[in-house]
Amino acid sequence: MSTDQQPPQARSGMFRTKTVEQSIRDTEEPEHALKKSLSAWDLTVFGVGVIIGTGIFVLTGKVAKENAGPATALAFVAAGIVCALAALCYAEFASTVPVAGSAYTFAYASIGELPAWIIGWDLVLEFALGTAVVAVGWSGYVRSLMDNIGWHLPAALQGPDVPDGTFDILAFLLVLVLTVILVLGMKLSARITALVVAIKVTVVMIVIVAGLFFIVGDNYSPFIPDSVTPPAGSGWDAPLVQTIFGYEPTNFGVMGIFTAASVVFFAFIGFDVVATAAEETRLPQRDMPRGILGSLFICTVLYVAVALVVTGMQHYSQLSVSAPLADAFKATGHPFFAGVISFGAAVGLTTVCLILLLGQTRVFFAMSRDGLLPRFFSVTHPRFRTPYRPTILLGVIIAIVAGFTSINELATLVNIGTLFAFVIVAFGVMVLRRSRPDLPRAFRTPWVPVLPIVSIAASFWLMLNLPGETWFRFAVWMVVGIVVYFLYGRGHSRLGKAGPNALY
Repeated sequence: MSTDQQPPQARSGMFRTKTVEQSIRDTEEPEHALKKSLSAWDLTVFGVGVIIGTGIFVLTGKVAKENAGPATALAFVAAGIVCALAALCYAEFASTVPVAGSAYTFAYASIGELPAWIIGWDLVLEFALGTAVVAVGWSGYVRSLMDNIGWHLPAALQGPDVPDGTFDILAFLLVLVLTVILVLGMKLSARITALVVAIKVTVVMIVIVAGLFFIVGDNYSPFIPDSVTPPAGSGWDAPLVQTIFGYEPTNFGVMGIFTAASVVFFAFIGFDVVATAAEETRLPQRDMPRGILGSLFICTVLYVAVALVVTGMQHYSQLSVSAPLADAFKATGHPFFAGVISFGAAVGLTTVCLILLLGQTRVFFAMSRDGLLPRFFSVTHPRFRTPYRPTILLGVIIAIVAGFTSINELATLVNIGTLFAFVIVAFGVMVLRRSRPDLPRAFRTPWVPVLPIVSIAASFWLMLNLPGETWFRFAVWMVVGIVVYFLYGRGHSRLGKAGPNALY
């Protein structure tokens, strides 16, 4: 029997797979269908909007001072290559399986239901925490701008990061406003994102062009500083690779570039969110690869340019850690640009929150449409054709979490969750190539299986550089997810109810 004649569910139980044809057929049910309104340009804007956040204004200088010096630009190139490996795998899946849910949907079509549930559960946590943490960061920038013009919020409404603070009213309101925008429709979200991204990229370009006039050549010497072994971490704070293998990452030198890459990689997090909008794209087979790869390329170029500018304006050893780019302009006697940077960061974080919230609601929607979460949440709005029920539920929950949350180590859970998704997607590409070689693929990941294997290895290496404490928290969340699957998801799965050889 040929592959295209095999039963839709070739496997049963926890590893039953949902065929691409079934996934696409689900998108045609009127009650559960999303409106197709996005173009390649919209997807690229979404990608740039979510990738460029505080990382470009803060992380560049911090890593230059502590890890790589002027060679931070090379660290961004290395991190960009790791992301590009994953992006090529995402592009094949998103164009072949143009269904909401990103890595969750891809895993369901290739590896099986339980792995799909695990990655979906992982993405729900990743996007929720990411939205909350970024909203709190946005609030801090806005309060700073308000203070500059003499407006001061009561301490109790500035959030738990501030002495005597209780509730972050700005972060809370931001998430609620973005929730309303997402309910009203993807095209409205795309237009607002395009406007904000235009402002954000303009600010970045101003910083790059203005900074070129203040570069001092001597600041690039040495471009790759001599290697330094930092004090070894211990216990929960030590990277897992050190705990298991005794390997101690070094700062500066050639290996310091890769240490820095494991840090600046997290400035790229977000391009995978573009894949969650596949179902709402007019021509996903053509536009998804363009949106994913295009946004990643644009952001890599901007990151490298900013890294070269900041290390050229001020010697890497003198850069500040909290606001290096802004302080570099102050050090050269141009505080105006510091204000421009703060404004750009505040505006930019708005779209980061919007698109992370978009990603989470689409994953939740896809899981509920498959019955792994209550089907109540898979009904779309009769007018706007958006998944309004999970959007409202998750928006309110995240708004409350953002209001009461302090930015701390929880942010690292976002990082490990993203890398785990990269591993699953790369593995899924290899599995689906073998199980469904007949499947039409508008975009094909090159050099399979070599490229996906390299992508898995690179992502796993970055995961090993995260602290043991992060791994423990991630494991706890995964265990909770598996329990929920066996108590609810497995018994309510539409695929399971349909039987091993049935269409539903």
